[in-house]
Parts: sequence; C-alpha cells; structure tokens
Amino acid sequence: MQPVRAEEIKPARVIDTHTHFYDPKRPAGVPWPPKESQLYRTVMPDDWAAVARPQGVTETVVVEASEWVEDNQWVLDLAAQDKRLIGVVGNLNPNDPGFEANVKRFAANPKFRGVRWRAGLVDLEKNPEVVLKGAGVLAEHGLELDLNGSSVMLLHASQLARKVPDLRIVINHLGGSGDPAALHPGWKEAVGLLARQCPNVFMKVSALVEQVKGPEGQAPRDLEYYLPVLDHLWTAFGEDRLIYGSDWPVSEQTGDYASVVKLTKGYFESKGRAAMEKLFQENAIQFYRIPKLD
Repeated sequence: MQPVRAEEIKPARVIDTHTHFYDPKRPAGVPWPPKESQLYRTVMPDDWAAVARPQGVTETVVVEASEWVEDNQWVLDLAAQDKRLIGVVGNLNPNDPGFEANVKRFAANPKFRGVRWRAGLVDLEKNPEVVLKGAGVLAEHGLELDLNGSSVMLLHASQLARKVPDLRIVINHLGGSGDPAALHPGWKEAVGLLARQCPNVFMKVSALVEQVKGPEGQAPRDLEYYLPVLDHLWTAFGEDRLIYGSDWPVSEQTGDYASVVKLTKGYFESKGRAAMEKLFQENAIQFYRIPKLD
C-alpha cells in the first residue's frame, strides 16, 4: 500500500462542514461529551484552527451536539464573533412541543443553516406524523436536515426524502458504513437506493477514520484501505452530491486532523480539480446556502 502523498492538488477554498465546539467550564456544564471521555475538555474555534489551518482549511460549519435548546444560541453567538464559522447546524427535537417556534426563532439568524437529527428521530414507522411535520417546518424555512445514524437509518432517510422533496438532506459520517474491511451488511445497497431515488439527498464524507475498528489513534493512513467506502460513495453520489467534513474533535480518537484531510484529498485528487472543488467547497456552498466569497 502506498501512503497518502503530502503534495495533493490544493482546492481554492476548503470548508469543513462538520466540527463541534463546547466548553465544560460553563456554569451549566455540557450534556456531551461525558466527563469520562477524552473529549471532555474545552474545544473552541482557535483549537480547531490550530490543526485545520496548516491543512488549508479556514472555514467550518459547526454541528451542535447538545440537546439543550439554548446551546444553539451559544454556538450562534460564537459564530457571530468569528468569520471562520460560516454556518451552524442546530440540535432541535421534533418531538418537543416548542420545535416549530424554536426553528422560527433560530432561522432568523443568517448563520443558522438547519438541524441535525439522530437516527431515532427519523423513524417513519414509529412516529410518522411528528417526523413529517418537523421536516416540513424545516423545508418551509429554507433550512436543511443533517441525519446521523447507522446504515439502518438510510432506509428511513430515503422515505423521508421522497415524502418531503423540498427538504435538503445530508447523511452524516458515510451513512454508517462500518470498517472498510468489514462493511455493515446492507450498507452498499441502502446507499445505492438512496442516491438513485432521492436527488435532494447529499452524503457527507466525514468520520472516515472513525469507522475503523482497532486501537485508538491507529487508523490506517493508507488510502487503499478506505477504497471500499470511497469508491462506492463516488459511484452512488458522483461529484455533485458529496461534501467534506472532519467530525473534529471526535475524529482525533482514531486519527489526527492532517491525516483525515490528506486521505480525503488523496482520493478526490484522482477525480480531477473540478471534483476537488465541488467536494471541498462548491457542494457545501450549494447545500448549506453559504454566501460565496467576494
């Protein structure tokens, strides 16, 4: 296996569409990550920039992991003071009676791009009315939906995308592919079906090294190891519906930021400059409705 080269083609603009910021030192603390986790520390934009900027990554869309409603405002306040934070994906539960009012409240902020739901919130078999109503509210406000879950969730995502075709949806973390050496059963089929049937669905090339099973911090650095995942996503979604994200700082548990960027660039470099620009900036700008640079 050949290691990833250090000298890849450099996209004109690189947007990391999946980072998390939080501060356990706040008076109320944080609901995530747990205190026993190595992630339990203050993580702020300057910490991310210290590892991202050397890799040519200077902008990010922040994904709020906390389920506390006011933490959406906390991260929006961070973004208001920091031009590097070009978008916020909030965390709002559609089962909350205040969901619609909260969506309307936060949608008034120009950096609020949408909401992320975990797998249990998108189950159309158990909770169809709430899910469809919540998705409709997001679409009405021109917001997007990030979906995070295992490969089983992809079938629910496909149903939701077809029932609410005006809603832009992006699947987080490769759709829960599993270790490239042992893909989860049904993942390839579910990804292919989703991509074919749902033009309003994008896929986030994020958490690439986190899928690997093994000792912490020791995910393979050889691009060939990840080809079973990346080749399938490329075949299914093509260059127009793939978006880059790191999932930092969670990604640090299996690999450093530089390796994540280099692995991703190493693969898409082979697809040409146009594909690189789409993955690292153009598709994100389109999907998250990010203003273009002057």
